[in-house]
Amino acid sequence: MDRTKKKILTYSGLIIFTLIIILSSCRKEEDFITDTTAKISFSADSVLFDTVFTTLGSVTKRLMVYNHNDQKINISSIRLANAAASMFRINVDGTPALQINNVEIAANDSMFIFVKVTVNPQNSDNPLIVSDDIIFETNGNIQKVSLTAWGQDAYYHVPNHTITFSDGSKLYYSIADCSSPWVSGKPHVIFGYCVVDSATTLTIQQGTKVYFAPKAVLWVYKDGSLKVNGSLHNEVKFQGSRLDMPYRDTPGQWGKIWLSAGSKDNDINYAIIRNGSIGLQADTVANANPNLKLNNTIIENMSVAGIYAQGSVIKATNTIVTNCGEYAIVLSIGGNYEFLHCTIGNYWNYTSRKTPSVVLNNYYKDNNDVIQLRPLVNAYFGNCIIYGNTDEELLLDNNANASFNYKFDYCLIKTKLSNATYFDHCKINIDPLFKNTEINDLHLLSGSPAKLSGKPSIGGLVPIDLEGNTRSPPPPSIGVYE
Repeated sequence: MDRTKKKILTYSGLIIFTLIIILSSCRKEEDFITDTTAKISFSADSVLFDTVFTTLGSVTKRLMVYNHNDQKINISSIRLANAAASMFRINVDGTPALQINNVEIAANDSMFIFVKVTVNPQNSDNPLIVSDDIIFETNGNIQKVSLTAWGQDAYYHVPNHTITFSDGSKLYYSIADCSSPWVSGKPHVIFGYCVVDSATTLTIQQGTKVYFAPKAVLWVYKDGSLKVNGSLHNEVKFQGSRLDMPYRDTPGQWGKIWLSAGSKDNDINYAIIRNGSIGLQADTVANANPNLKLNNTIIENMSVAGIYAQGSVIKATNTIVTNCGEYAIVLSIGGNYEFLHCTIGNYWNYTSRKTPSVVLNNYYKDNNDVIQLRPLVNAYFGNCIIYGNTDEELLLDNNANASFNYKFDYCLIKTKLSNATYFDHCKINIDPLFKNTEINDLHLLSGSPAKLSGKPSIGGLVPIDLEGNTRSPPPPSIGVYE
């Protein structure tokens, strides 16, 4: 009997011990939060290596990862998106690796991740900007922290000022140093908003290259001025910072060049502006002078518009605007405009474009849906081509209660509109026969109807074409190329 009791007690003890192990094991599993809505947070959503390297660069930065939940959490995977091809390396709580699995963070606790990048910025084969992501996978959720470093030596304009708006949103910007011109040599790279401040003038000399990070903007503020002094075969280039394929010709990679209300005496000559959202936005003028003089310039591959003007004064010659997702040129809220020997050839094929290439407008609706009139003092197009791949490439958005003055003089236009008073000696709906619209080559083929069809007096105002050729004895060709 005693032996039986001992056995029972022994078995009972084993059972209790086993239950304790099982229950403690269950409690251990339950200590982890497994809810798919549970996430981790970070000390920053991006890590920027803002040292301008002049020799072999090797910098380490710290990222904090937080678990603000009341239970501990298991991060099933922490990895570099580009894996072994990445120029970055990570160290997670003392463990260096390209990928680390099953990392635990206790409730309301944190851990360190150290990020290192090694690049040789003088290696011209590097991308201008080196980027990657740290990918975190937790309970099926994917989160990431972006990594960015300089791949080549350049002048980097990185935001160091902040504007906070009433709704809590923020704008990050830097002030451009206008004490000396930007010259060729090392390129300039803009992050966020780079501001040409009031009463200053930014001069950019021939051959200079200006690159923009995603959504970056060159902003010419009230009473500021921009002078772009490119030359034939030595143009000033503005484009996105990704130079590798397939980004080399991809629209929408950066924001815009913004000549904001009150900026003045902006001159752009021999520039190539490409792969952004809006090439040039020109707002209300500060004085009687043109807000923008635009000459010998190519604007291409814009996801929204090539030129977007609002109550501005623009004089443009020998300018191409091509391959824009919505509009090539918008002249809105009135203003005064003159375009001579310009070519607008819009054959956008990334999506189905349903908007016309050129829009004229003399009003707007305010925040209370009240129409505000703004006279279109003049919109004159002389010896210009306006063509593309939609049925109608011209919109005249006219409010009869305000001035709406325009004229197309010896132009070649794709439009269903017709009025001899406003379309003088124009060729309507006749294919200009561009050389190759798929690659934005808007040279005229030998049989083009635009050849030797322009108005001689306009040709005399712009005697040299975009490529430096003298325009033919009267009559000249219509568009930028002779």
